[in-house]
Amino acid sequence: MPLATIRNAIPSDAQRLSQLAERTFRDTFGAMNTTEDMDLHVRASYSETIQGNEIATPSMATLLCEQEENLIAFAQLRWTGAPPCIVAQSPGEIQRLYVAADWHSHGIGQVLMQACIEEMKSHGTDVIWLGVWERNPRAISFYKKLGFVEVGNHVFSLGHDLQRDIVMARSVVPG
Repeated sequence: MPLATIRNAIPSDAQRLSQLAERTFRDTFGAMNTTEDMDLHVRASYSETIQGNEIATPSMATLLCEQEENLIAFAQLRWTGAPPCIVAQSPGEIQRLYVAADWHSHGIGQVLMQACIEEMKSHGTDVIWLGVWERNPRAISFYKKLGFVEVGNHVFSLGHDLQRDIVMARSVVPG
């Protein structure tokens, strides 16, 4: 199996990214949420236009992971709006990190996370933070193994459902 590659997204990736973002979000959370709330969230977050705008936003970075020509994972990073529980000079958020279901347990998440850390370092980030749904133990465990610790919580609006996300953070070791 050829190795997966990671690269920065470009505007022409918006359609494929939109499709992968919706599919991975629905795969991850669809069974535990109503169809109405899922549909509302997907429409508000993952359209091709929204993804194109996020790719073009200077305070964000979108990393794509491809295996051959197939888009199998992505991460979106941003450098705005850290919650008060994040103590940092220059915080950066991993807003989204998703791997297609058939690529789980292949090490793709770890490779993509390492690319996120390197991107954060290149932006001078000293603390990386993220929000993870309290009912997603697989993700919480993954982040803990990578050195993230719980520092607070915030509300995540999924359609009409206000959910509790655990805010996790870790320092970025310069290098």
